[in-house]
Amino acid sequence: MASLRTIKKEEIYLKSLLKNMPKDNHPDYILLGAVIILIVLGILALASASALTSLDRFGTPYYFLTHQIYGLILGIILAFLAFKISLFDFKKWAPRLLFLNLILMALVFVPSLGGSFWGASRWISLGPISFQPSEFLKITFFIYLAAWLSRVDYLTPNSNIKKTWRTKVKRFNFSNLTLGLTDRFIPFLIIIGVIGSFLIAQPDISTLGIITLVAILIYFSAGGPIFHSVLIVSLSLASLFVLVNIAPYRINRLLVFLNPDIDPMGIGYQVKQALIAIGSGGIFGLGLGMGVQKLGFLPQPMSDAIFAVFVEETGFIGSLILIIAFLIFFWRGIEIAKRAKDKFSKLLALGVSCWIIIQALTNIGAMVGILPLTGIPLPFISYGGSALVAELIGVGILLNISKSV
Repeated sequence: MASLRTIKKEEIYLKSLLKNMPKDNHPDYILLGAVIILIVLGILALASASALTSLDRFGTPYYFLTHQIYGLILGIILAFLAFKISLFDFKKWAPRLLFLNLILMALVFVPSLGGSFWGASRWISLGPISFQPSEFLKITFFIYLAAWLSRVDYLTPNSNIKKTWRTKVKRFNFSNLTLGLTDRFIPFLIIIGVIGSFLIAQPDISTLGIITLVAILIYFSAGGPIFHSVLIVSLSLASLFVLVNIAPYRINRLLVFLNPDIDPMGIGYQVKQALIAIGSGGIFGLGLGMGVQKLGFLPQPMSDAIFAVFVEETGFIGSLILIIAFLIFFWRGIEIAKRAKDKFSKLLALGVSCWIIIQALTNIGAMVGILPLTGIPLPFISYGGSALVAELIGVGILLNISKSV
């Protein structure tokens, strides 16, 4: 009888050990499938949208497509590395990664290294290779922010993000106003300020907006008092107001958003042409490669306006598939964040998921006229090797987290 009790105790003990052992399951295949769909759609859209511009500038219709595929190959390699590297190493190296990225951000202003296009100094050019450090700043900053805030004892090990948000709102009281003010809130503002100074100087206000918004979500989800988040949003809106007023073209974008007929041949022209392209697509589209608006009518058809080109050629059905793929990506990313076993993984998964979906919805919203034009590219779809590589690194990190939940 005693031996049976001993065996039973050992069985319970072994079960508890197995339950608490770190899992090394397969990655989230649904998330991976959504990303593959987005990449395939992006290659098809870019092949069509960039052909004429590529032929006109370089004598071949495949120049931009070829360079995007180079970025895709590099991105897949780095995504695989991000998938295999220990999350502890990401957390350990977070400050160094951010510091290195800030050095690269400074190098864009060095005449012999920096490249300037359309009045913006955002690129580093090394012979035939050029890249945009601000795209990598998104992922390195989110890694750093998650690592830093994970050391703050806001979340309990078994809590989840959804519960934390609800609890914070219900338990808000004025005694929380000074909680973490000097050791968390002010340092957070300083970090945002340093990053913002680099991005404003380039200028790249759209990237600053994305980074700030996602950073606020991470900060709030980490348990920061709701008052801090309200204050951060207020300061961000005040800063945005100043930035809009010191640059006339930003004011014009806002005015045209409110009334596109104010500047029908200027900023309003892109909005109108995008709507014409989207409306021309109908249910099934004109067919891949058969779009008209990309033939000199729609500005930046392979970058900011690629969604409009894609919808013109694939119709409502194509746009629905694209948007559903983004929503699936976000759904799986949030599920990964909720099920992650440690605070760092929770916050990082949340940051990557929100980054991609906010950027996607902002781009699409601008093309359909419900948001002002911002110049934000469509993730996985728009032309840009740096953006694609950074986004795939984020995917690799999400898959890394997913295999351990």
